Amino acid sequence: MTIESAIKNTSPLTLSTRTVINMMYTARQIEESAALVFKTHGLTPQQYNVLRILRGQKGNPANLSTVQDRMIDKSSNTTRLIDKLIQKELVKRQICKKNRRKIEVFITSNGLELLKNLDPIIEKTNNHIMEKLSNDEKEKLNTLLDKLRD
Repeated sequence: MTIESAIKNTSPLTLSTRTVINMMYTARQIEESAALVFKTHGLTPQQYNVLRILRGQKGNPANLSTVQDRMIDKSSNTTRLIDKLIQKELVKRQICKKNRRKIEVFITSNGLELLKNLDPIIEKTNNHIMEKLSNDEKEKLNTLLDKLRD
């Protein structure tokens, strides 16, 4: 299905506008597919992103600005996300011993266990989303998307 039919557009679009709308529309569809998986595990996509960032710290603490810098959704309220994850006992927060003005955030064993269980489910979801593209097409798409962000 073309993007014009998906959004029921009847006016001609310039190639650049069509491409941007197509990427935004497709990204939203992908986000919605992933959000369903996260929701069944009591998470939002942004909370999942925070957990993955903290797991990537390999036991070292992260401060709020580090988490914010690495977020996919830069408009997320990192403090609120961390607070929700603390309530769920997936993350813990402590004051830095060297600099009492800094807050350090760690993933808990519960958070690591949740990610361990989610990893294969997310991989399966990602494979399903991308199944219509060959590996060469996926490589080319990644190259083009990287080029757009440069």
